Amino acid sequence: MSTPVEPTEFNRIAWDNIATSRHRWFEHVSDEAIERARDGDFDLRLTACKSIPRQWIGDIMGRQVLCLAAGGGHQAPLLAAAGAQVTVVDFSESQLAIDRRLADKHSLALTTVQADMANLSVLGNEQFDLIVNPCSVNFCPDARVVWQQAARVLKSGGALLAGLIQPVNYLFDQAKMQRGQLVVRFSIPYSDLDLPDDQREETLGPERPIDFGHSLSDLIGGQLDAGLQLTDMMEDRWGGDDPLSDKIATFMATRAVKPVF
Repeated sequence: MSTPVEPTEFNRIAWDNIATSRHRWFEHVSDEAIERARDGDFDLRLTACKSIPRQWIGDIMGRQVLCLAAGGGHQAPLLAAAGAQVTVVDFSESQLAIDRRLADKHSLALTTVQADMANLSVLGNEQFDLIVNPCSVNFCPDARVVWQQAARVLKSGGALLAGLIQPVNYLFDQAKMQRGQLVVRFSIPYSDLDLPDDQREETLGPERPIDFGHSLSDLIGGQLDAGLQLTDMMEDRWGGDDPLSDKIATFMATRAVKPVF
């Protein structure tokens, strides 16, 4: 790990590997959930445990929806089953293959595009009515460029729904936190690439992408600077025995709208 690491390629390979993982966090939606979504009965999660408010989504029948950095069969099949025309963008071909497999099985109007969320040049200006972005900008070195790309392809009046990891997650020594000790060690912005070589090698792996802890100025201020207007937000926590989640919300989701002029 002492050699330079190119984060986008490293993370693409990691997410290809994760596509075959049996970890519960990465399981795609069930066949039953997809069929229920045909009747409008579905919940959408962009963070760990809580679903976003249904009014954030609105009426999506026939609407153009972009699931951004959202491969893996989580949000896209539900939205397509509910009647949206869905495009899934992800840099992992293996993650996109899961969406295609579910789309074929359930005859869903779903298109996949392999691309980096920081470079949406393959998409046109003002192409989408809704963008759904589950927690993923933490795998991109620059969150602001993602918001700029999203704002460009979003129609006026359209909404960006984004899942975000709270910066507080990245402050603490992880080994000590596993023992229930909250010891501040790092600063924000954070990057796994800044870890000492030996610890970086222990942290990263075939199914462990490079993580970037962005500031609130970049996570929320970056959306505003991209020309979007924040209309709502919610908070969430890890499930289970995460000691930090016992003290503070560790996730948030935002709804931002591109104004009509």
